[in-house]
Amino acid sequence: MKIQFLGGAGTVTGSKTLIESNGIRILIDCGQFQGIKPLRELNWEPLPILPDSIDFVLLTHGHLDHCGWLPRLVAQGFKGKIYCTSPTKEVAKLILRDSAKIQEEEASKANRDNYSIHEVAEPLYTVAQAEAVFPLFRVIKTNEDIALDTTISAVFKNAGHIIGACSIELSLENKLLVFSGDIGRDSDVLMYAPVKPRKADYIFLESTYGNRLHPDNDVLLELETYINTTLDNNGTVIIPGFAVERVQSVMYLIWLLRKEGRIPDVPYILDTPMGISVLEIFRNNPQWHKLTPEECTAMCSMFSLISDYKETLDIIEDSQPKVIIAASGMVTGGRVLSYLEYYIEKNNSTVLFVGYQAEGTRGRKMLEGAPEIKIHGKYYQVKAKILEIQGMSAHADQEGLLNWLSELENKPERVFLVHGENQPADELRLKIKERYGYACTVPLLFQQIEL
Repeated sequence: MKIQFLGGAGTVTGSKTLIESNGIRILIDCGQFQGIKPLRELNWEPLPILPDSIDFVLLTHGHLDHCGWLPRLVAQGFKGKIYCTSPTKEVAKLILRDSAKIQEEEASKANRDNYSIHEVAEPLYTVAQAEAVFPLFRVIKTNEDIALDTTISAVFKNAGHIIGACSIELSLENKLLVFSGDIGRDSDVLMYAPVKPRKADYIFLESTYGNRLHPDNDVLLELETYINTTLDNNGTVIIPGFAVERVQSVMYLIWLLRKEGRIPDVPYILDTPMGISVLEIFRNNPQWHKLTPEECTAMCSMFSLISDYKETLDIIEDSQPKVIIAASGMVTGGRVLSYLEYYIEKNNSTVLFVGYQAEGTRGRKMLEGAPEIKIHGKYYQVKAKILEIQGMSAHADQEGLLNWLSELENKPERVFLVHGENQPADELRLKIKERYGYACTVPLLFQQIEL
């Protein structure tokens, strides 16, 4: 059996793990690289194997860093089946279509305004190429065996994190391989706690927060304080939101604050067409989250839901204090850029981050104190307050990751730490060795191993 790490090794993006066994090739996730330019450039490179030689893709969840390279895979010849849960299918369709649309728009703008370093800027993939992925999706149920071959089967189990997210247990060659996907928190606002594995011969464990503990802070109080301080200064709060789960979590917390009278009656705006569509997925899949239908309806009615970009421009020109949630969460694209072009140079504005900011993203640069940021080929001075609420991550922290291993009934032969930058992954490796005595490896990008 051969394993090759085609993404999500040494980085939190581009997740792709290839398994080859008895002539069958299985890809766990097919994510897009984000962040620093050397990583983004990998999206344009071909895989070291032919996509048409891959038989199956098993998708842990619908975030771009786990599904965003599927259009390239299909365009280059993949014709197999893509297995995932029903919510993951719907989320992935939204994210892929939205990603393609953004890329088409940015390529068009770069060509029109002549700021691309290329003679002709091209999107990584088009909307049509994204939609060519959709017929290959096959919906599965959790906790049921899926026969991929006469000797290979898979079981999907709830991982928390976002709606539809799962860990995957893959049985082949008399071995059980467990792929964590992204693991959620046991006490998430909206998601149920992740299911812990009971048995495993090899584990492929995410390590996003492998060297960090989430603060034991009062998230509601922090959110209340930052909103009120900005509004008292006649300013605008801009919250870059991940359209899946984080947007809904932030909406829920803001709704609670408003219901309790802790924040004033000003415009509360959700400006992410994809985030609005995800709300419908929440409504259609109540078994996957903690919100009641009544809470979902009340929460949505508090916000102005913006889909038309003309409305975005009207909101930008409106000088009254307000709170805006807009994608993308790492400020890599989307509507949030339009707001920042206007508000980032206003010292009574606040940009409030509520999730992980990957290396090289605008969000990471702003949190690290960058005096200026580049948007659509132009530099803007960062005069707004740049703040962060750390307790809102949808990822388990170091203790959560360690705890996810706590119910194993056998000692795995090895744990591979993936989906993490090198330092967090290595610190988690030491903690796992110290607590459990498990052999741990932090694989390199494109490294191939035999089991």
